[in-house]
Amino acid sequence: MKFGIGFATSGAFSDPALLGHLATNAERCGFESLWSVEHVAVPVTHLPYPGTRDGKMPGGDEVAIPDPLIPLAYVAAITKTIRLATGILILPQRHPIYTAKEVATVDVLSRGRVILGIGSGWMKEEFEALGIDFHRRGAMTDEAIQALRVLWRDGTSSFSGKHFKFGPLHSYPKPVNRNVPIHVGGHSPAAAKRAGRYGDGFFPTVMNPEKLKELFAIVRSEAQKAGRDPDAIELSCLTRSFKPDDLKALGDIGVSRVVVNPPGTKPEAITRGLEKFQEEIISRV
Repeated sequence: MKFGIGFATSGAFSDPALLGHLATNAERCGFESLWSVEHVAVPVTHLPYPGTRDGKMPGGDEVAIPDPLIPLAYVAAITKTIRLATGILILPQRHPIYTAKEVATVDVLSRGRVILGIGSGWMKEEFEALGIDFHRRGAMTDEAIQALRVLWRDGTSSFSGKHFKFGPLHSYPKPVNRNVPIHVGGHSPAAAKRAGRYGDGFFPTVMNPEKLKELFAIVRSEAQKAGRDPDAIELSCLTRSFKPDDLKALGDIGVSRVVVNPPGTKPEAITRGLEKFQEEIISRV
């Protein structure tokens, strides 16, 4: 089992000193990945955030949410092994040509450590502020994933879809391996189907094991329909329990990565919490 740190660049961690402290100590303590989040702007009035009583986002609607990629470039410069992941980048809000360039740049700077976690988004008002049709976001996400792979892989890139059309054109640099793993976020059947058809991984935002089983079954079924190997799709999740039996149960349904929140927002609490997690959890699984 691998362990990642989520919500690693927002709120208090928008401060570079605290982000650097979290990243270097997470790497030292054996964490495999660091995950950023994204909202380019938060309209004052918006759809309720899923899973909260007041409808506001974790940390409040005025919490600092830096760009998801730029802080990862900063982390790349001060670390050596920890993987740099977006969890998630709202893909239909960005043109794939720009996204391909930005992600490939961070991947080169980090010597191939990037994971691109993507989602189709949930906040309708944010899409409206950007002038993007909220109801087309799913189809745009599917096309953008395919366009990214073309831009990363091909020397001269062309793509023709309903929502994105370009080329032939040159897009450099290419990622280290001419590809970046794309992990699909979300907890809907549509997200699970997207992961099965197009994803290198799936990261649902639910913790219930039975719900995870249902979603993973959809991923595998859709992968088989698309002629893909279901076992090649990496499965990640969140959890509240780190008991050995519970982690084993997650492993038994296919989970290979668990993402946790930072253990605090003060340097001493972060160091102490990460070292405790390393001693009690990471070293024993």
